[in-house]
Amino acid sequence: MLPDADIVVLVAYLGAVIGVGLWCGRRGASSEGFMAAGRSLPGWAIGLSMFGSYISSISFLANPGKAFESNWSPFVFTLATPIAAAVAVRWFMPFYRRLGDVSAYEHLEHRFGSWARTYAVVCFLLTQVARTAVVLYLLALAASSLTAWSVPTTILVTGLVMTVYTLGGGINAVVWTGVVQSAVLIAGTLCCLAAVILQTPGGLTGIVQAGADAQKFSLGGLGMDLTGPTFWVLLMFGLVTHLSNFGVDQSYVQRYISARSDREAAKSIWITALLYVPVAGVFFFIGTALFAFYGARPELLGSTIAADEVFPHFIATQLPPGMAGLVVAAIFAASMDSSLNSMATLTLCDIYKRHWRPQAGERESLLVLRGSTIAWGVLGTAAALVMSRAGETTLDVWWKLSGLFSGGVLGLFLLGRCCRSARRPAAAIATVIGVLATIWMALPEFVEVSAPFRNPLHANMTMVIATLTIFLGGIVLTSLQERFSPGSDH
Repeated sequence: MLPDADIVVLVAYLGAVIGVGLWCGRRGASSEGFMAAGRSLPGWAIGLSMFGSYISSISFLANPGKAFESNWSPFVFTLATPIAAAVAVRWFMPFYRRLGDVSAYEHLEHRFGSWARTYAVVCFLLTQVARTAVVLYLLALAASSLTAWSVPTTILVTGLVMTVYTLGGGINAVVWTGVVQSAVLIAGTLCCLAAVILQTPGGLTGIVQAGADAQKFSLGGLGMDLTGPTFWVLLMFGLVTHLSNFGVDQSYVQRYISARSDREAAKSIWITALLYVPVAGVFFFIGTALFAFYGARPELLGSTIAADEVFPHFIATQLPPGMAGLVVAAIFAASMDSSLNSMATLTLCDIYKRHWRPQAGERESLLVLRGSTIAWGVLGTAAALVMSRAGETTLDVWWKLSGLFSGGVLGLFLLGRCCRSARRPAAAIATVIGVLATIWMALPEFVEVSAPFRNPLHANMTMVIATLTIFLGGIVLTSLQERFSPGSDH
């Protein structure tokens, strides 16, 4: 358990986050300002904010555990980020900024009909509720062993802080608190890195030698086997995931739409990618360093601790007072990135104005934005509390379900952008086929499936296949439609 000095540091950080959120909303807000900050934000701040979104409690706690237990193969997922960033800067960002819509999905209705927009919005909202719940729950599990707070208390406190700062300042608060969170996150990570290097016998050289001897730096097999977590499977999964983040994820698109210029928007994307790769590498190196540290001093660890608990154990037992509080604040920073503003934006633009009140005035729109921010914050926090009672089995199922259809949205977007002749029937049929293929591939994760009908590919290929099925399937169906439609020359 952390000493009182560290608890003071943590509480001061949480108070600072709320203060920044309220400061951002001090001048009052319009609905446009709440959603897009008047398109006036600097690229460096947006980039730091999006970088903070990339680093969650899952990354902060799970990645060192993976490196401690096995090797660096999950780091391959990270290496695809600059490739996706280059695509986003060249094609995605100019497209959205040229359209001018705050919603990332409004153009899908113009392209394929209202069903496409609704499909994307529902997928995003459900995914973000699940993501919020998972991140809050995992944070609470780690924090409960470091502080005197129970799991439910940590969930409630963190959920309340997230909701309050988003409610206070809208997208301005999301970006500027993201800057603070990223700074604390980087500082806490570097403190941990320095501490474990200084305390490990042989220092940096000893860590590298111990890691090399145990093959901890391996990035996985280079074979083309798609049934296991090989280098190529993880690279494809990472590329599709990062393209989805920069290309069809409302929380990222909305932020770079809020930049003051295209140049600043491009800068934000590159800052995100070029920070994420080395910082993710540091997390994996910390895991390898912990392997060397506890390998040299096993009496400090014990034999029953799980891999994901090694890093929190080191924080609680090996860091000096004050520094441990900063690192725990960094864990909270990695978990408090809010998607509530983007969820509220879609609630107003894609649900309320689209289906109920197209002519909603300024006051009414702002009321819907604030009310839905509170509602989504309460729902995400409540879902995390349910997880804390149901256990990790429910957590795993919910997380897998939440990501089930995200590849489909990217495939639909790519179809609309790359195949200009694609129309509603081909897109709708391809999407249905893609969803069915995704469900079939994911079935073994939830129920027992007999061998002849079981998906043979690795689970990380599900999102890749979903994207390719809708994209390539839509192109094939469009070609057939053109070939056999009335009036065709064929």
